[in-house]
Amino acid sequence: MMETVHVGLAGREYDIHIGPGLLARSGELIRPLLKRPRVAIVSDENVAALHLDALKSGLQAAEIESVSLTLPAGESTKGWPQFTRTVEWLLEQKIERNDVVIAFGGGVIGDLVGFASAVLRRGVRFVQIPTSLLAQVDSSVGGKTGINAPQGKNLIGAFHQPSLVLADTAVLGTLTERDFLAGYGEVVKYGLLGDFEFFQWLEANASCAASGDMDARIYAVKRSVQMKAGIVERDETEQGDRALLNLGHTFCHALEAATGYSDRLLHGEGVAIGCALAFEVSARMGLCSQEDPSRLRAHLRDMKMKVDLSDIEGELPDADALIALMGQDKKVVDGKIRFIMARGIGQAFVTQDVDMTIVRTVLQQALDAR
Repeated sequence: MMETVHVGLAGREYDIHIGPGLLARSGELIRPLLKRPRVAIVSDENVAALHLDALKSGLQAAEIESVSLTLPAGESTKGWPQFTRTVEWLLEQKIERNDVVIAFGGGVIGDLVGFASAVLRRGVRFVQIPTSLLAQVDSSVGGKTGINAPQGKNLIGAFHQPSLVLADTAVLGTLTERDFLAGYGEVVKYGLLGDFEFFQWLEANASCAASGDMDARIYAVKRSVQMKAGIVERDETEQGDRALLNLGHTFCHALEAATGYSDRLLHGEGVAIGCALAFEVSARMGLCSQEDPSRLRAHLRDMKMKVDLSDIEGELPDADALIALMGQDKKVVDGKIRFIMARGIGQAFVTQDVDMTIVRTVLQQALDAR
């Protein structure tokens, strides 16, 4: 069973295929893109050990040759040293403008390889084969590519749309529970930002998806991707609506920086906590009822996820320091932090008109509760 979502960007259209067994079908699905039957694969050590042979077999079934580079796993890979290594390796492999590079991994690999493809020979095509839930529902779709800087996350990059996305939902079965649930932080975000019915579906069915129900996993990925594709079609380069996808991320990126982009806090965990904080600030500002953040927290707790700052191990900076880290976020406009707030579940909006006293109070109370 394969579901397909089309991203209808004029001149840069592509399909997202979703379902189990897509690694085995990778050759037949990628072959139409190729001028010559050869691709370059970039992966990480964890994914390569589990799945690289299966991908290469799928490509070989369509008589496609492949070369591969394996990078270290983890967020620290998403910086200049491994980016430079990747670009120089692709040049050594004589990858041409008409060739295709495959990003085979989670969000780190997808972002880095997409950026490498964007700058290599001023732009070569690439295919996303995301192997984490987070990457399948979010980072593999929409063309945001990039690496981190010492000053903050994703501050260096380019918009470069993939030519194809293959989301093999069977691969999700090899994720740890923590990694799957971290990805779920991005799934629940879609219900919160614009689809209350999807949030209700998640309340009823997300535990089945977490337990391995394939139909539930396919639907969760498909609906998330449909929502992102629709937003990207309206606003490819984040001039307006696309900023809604950053619900929870302003808080999340500050927390990731505060924890050193380490395993203390995975990105999707930070998104979940960030969404809870955004809804709490919204409620304190009178934008939504207090029932909404309480309902969100209850659902995240039911899913056994991180919900509050108290769920992050180790020391955290004070509220003022966290707000200063928010000021480094790429969503800052004219020196003002741009937030995504909510008038209710499924009713997010973008604003710079946020009472920072309330933000500081919410953060301080969350820190005091640790």
